Amino acid sequence: MSTVNTWWNRLWPPLGAVVLLLIIWQLATSLFHIETWILPSPALIGHEAWSEKDRLGLHTWATLKLTLSGFSIGVAFGLLVAGVLHYIPFLRSALYPLLILSQNIPTIALGPLLVIWFGFGILSKLIVIILVCFFPVTIAALSGLATTDRTMLNYMQMIGASKNQIFWKLELPFSLPSIFSGVKIAATYSVMGAIIAEWISSSEGIGYYMMLQKSAFRTDHMFLAILVVVVISLMLFMLINMIEKWCVRWHHPAQHRAVKGGSKDVAK
Repeated sequence: MSTVNTWWNRLWPPLGAVVLLLIIWQLATSLFHIETWILPSPALIGHEAWSEKDRLGLHTWATLKLTLSGFSIGVAFGLLVAGVLHYIPFLRSALYPLLILSQNIPTIALGPLLVIWFGFGILSKLIVIILVCFFPVTIAALSGLATTDRTMLNYMQMIGASKNQIFWKLELPFSLPSIFSGVKIAATYSVMGAIIAEWISSSEGIGYYMMLQKSAFRTDHMFLAILVVVVISLMLFMLINMIEKWCVRWHHPAQHRAVKGGSKDVAK
């Protein structure tokens, strides 16, 4: 029962804020007679969501597939780059500044170049998502690997542990919280990258749907597309958060406090 109460106590403040915002929004559009092409009411958006459910569902599925594919490859590539740079300090010194500089190039500016180089197929869109995903994962993983407990590291070196043993048994587990932080950031970036990729070259997906509705001045449908993007981002973030709690249970603050409190009770 306490778990349900804790869950509800966390949920109701943001849920109440959203409900209050929707009520104010609905009243404002009704009282001030705001044109629907400028700001549609929540009721109108809900009505359009039902009438557009089939077409919107197809575009959502296309964006979801693209997002998950690019996100998975981007995370794997980011972890691979971090591992290589961690193992070879010279490469890290040479390439780390270039990684930082690469993030100053707007993704939307690279899109047309990628289309020229790789065509209008899925490859150019995947590369856009990979580019926005791998950087936060790489930086977070490098940071986590570099902040390994020095006492444990010195101990394992003293007992003759190899570099591979130190990496798999100490550095990688210790860096998991940092890695998951980077993966969460990459998850939100991946949806943004998919939308940008669909803006540049696509015949399906939420990004393509948004471009069509913008041309038709269908603001209500634009809000629908934004809502879909938010839902996809939240679902992906929550999924990664669940995986993190399962993989890094020893690092969970609430569990740590519970264990600490239990130890005090036993001591008493």
